[in-house]
Amino acid sequence: MNLIEARAQSSVVQPGSLVCAARSALTCGALTLAVVFSTPGISLADEGGVSFWLPGLFGSLAATPQEPGWSAVSIYYHTTVSAGGDVALSRDFQIGLIPVNASAHANASLNATADLGIFIPAYTFATPVLGGQAQLSMMTLYGNSSASLAGTVAGTLTGPGGGSIPFGPLSANISNSTTGFGDLYPTFTMRWNSGVNNYMTYITGDIPVGDYNSSSLANIGIGHGAIDAGGGYTYFNPQTGHELSGVLGFTYNLTNPSTQYQNGVDMHFDWGASQFLTKQVQVGLVGYAYKEVGCDSGSGDRVGCFQSQVLGVGPQIGFIFPVGGMQGYLNFKAYGEFDGSARPSGWNAWATLVISPAAPTPASTPRPMVTK
Repeated sequence: MNLIEARAQSSVVQPGSLVCAARSALTCGALTLAVVFSTPGISLADEGGVSFWLPGLFGSLAATPQEPGWSAVSIYYHTTVSAGGDVALSRDFQIGLIPVNASAHANASLNATADLGIFIPAYTFATPVLGGQAQLSMMTLYGNSSASLAGTVAGTLTGPGGGSIPFGPLSANISNSTTGFGDLYPTFTMRWNSGVNNYMTYITGDIPVGDYNSSSLANIGIGHGAIDAGGGYTYFNPQTGHELSGVLGFTYNLTNPSTQYQNGVDMHFDWGASQFLTKQVQVGLVGYAYKEVGCDSGSGDRVGCFQSQVLGVGPQIGFIFPVGGMQGYLNFKAYGEFDGSARPSGWNAWATLVISPAAPTPASTPRPMVTK
């Protein structure tokens, strides 16, 4: 399973018009952090069904500007997933249940859950960089990951002389649970604005310092480094409150030194669509498409190309409220997954709380802030 999003959007709507407090007719204080991160290892793709990128990381208003200064995001994230024989077999090889000189098939199932607490401090620079707005952030997380595998495995072993020796079916009933800290996920983001059009680009990565054991079914870290980069676009009309966003990215994975397994290149597209109903309430839909476009490799790869994919869609609702001299934003969203292969799939949900600087309100023309 692999991390979580920190997309917090907060926006304010006046009757018939969405207005930015600091700059007229634009989204100027997008309050979140559009950071990129990934989380623990239960539910995505690649080696054992686990990848760096968490589909759904980005959402509505991903490319809109932020209010300069420090912001903080806290997230509670839950996922429940399951998978069949292909992912179960991959996990069997990963944890050493099947010898490396075996050719096997599994009639088994993998079930996993995770509950994570995530904290992301971010700093948005006031001074323009390359004509846009720069932001730096770092994600940390702590939580629990549990997984169980049950079923049978059968196949053949390659003997010393090259002959094949049949084995199985062997029964397996294994469960693991891990509680601890995850990896670190630094992110650099740039955003540009032109009227109702907003553009962004980002680069992020995985520093593999979290709790990870290659012989465990459940981990918090992913056991290897990764680099992910991409770009996105947001259409946002302050007059109508209509919004549509999409972010496309690619992940390059480094080799896992514990297993000598290298995940292929992953492609992901996250999207969000929303409407601002009142000054404090935003509703809409979110979704994602995830596809591994490269093949897994390395001397530890015993399952071949093992390309994964999944689609997800679900609702979102957000609320804006003042917090002293700051602004708060609370968002709830959930995804149901479908059309998945070579990875566990199911559903996931999270609650996000963002505290960020409030956009300055000119004394002469007080107007509400529009943020993300």
